[in-house]
Amino acid sequence: MDDIRIADPPPADRDAAPELVLPLVVRLERADPPARTDALEAAARAVLELLGDPRTTDGEWTPAVRLWESGHIRKVVRRARGAAWSRALALPGLTVTVRTAEVRVYPPVPLDGWPPDLAKLQVGGTELADPAPPPAPEPGRPTLWLNPGLSMTAGKAMAQAGHGAQLLWWATDQPARERWRAAGLPVSVRTAPAGDWARLSGAGLPMVRDGGLTELEPGSLTVVGEAPFLRHA
Repeated sequence: MDDIRIADPPPADRDAAPELVLPLVVRLERADPPARTDALEAAARAVLELLGDPRTTDGEWTPAVRLWESGHIRKVVRRARGAAWSRALALPGLTVTVRTAEVRVYPPVPLDGWPPDLAKLQVGGTELADPAPPPAPEPGRPTLWLNPGLSMTAGKAMAQAGHGAQLLWWATDQPARERWRAAGLPVSVRTAPAGDWARLSGAGLPMVRDGGLTELEPGSLTVVGEAPFLRHA
């Protein structure tokens, strides 16, 4: 499970809010696993799609999403294949495909109240690789830069990419959001060049600091989000 530490939007009492998590499920067939970068970008896109979906902005998912946003913004990545993936598709949510990767996201659920077909899915073992180094992000595309000094499993990195996408969404005004949505919510995820990390992390851009529940020390800086349309840019 991942817990993101953030300052925006500020809750009245984040620790007092009920614990909800955002489920993300990646399709991981044994014979044809997705590329790591594709899975990270699909997770980021899935979070963006959910945040901009009418069911979230003014519909049946709104209460759960607002309650989740008032607490610790936790995301859990699980994996599914075969019949388990088919069952996951039957639950209310939305699926995003980025090249070789398929990721389904669901409205937030209580920490101890997962739907049975999702609760059965495994969290660990989400190890993925890129068959070749990914190309540089397209110029002008929103990009989530991963900390080059940290080692994360694919599942952990997917959750962190989802956190970073959410912070970019919050840092974007409504007209820019509409343009982003009209373009299909493109977002790149890359490991930052080691020589660029100090600049990126000191530029006042949206940053993800991990809550330290899994893999990393509390407060670890994992992702910096960069986009040409940020409100403060």
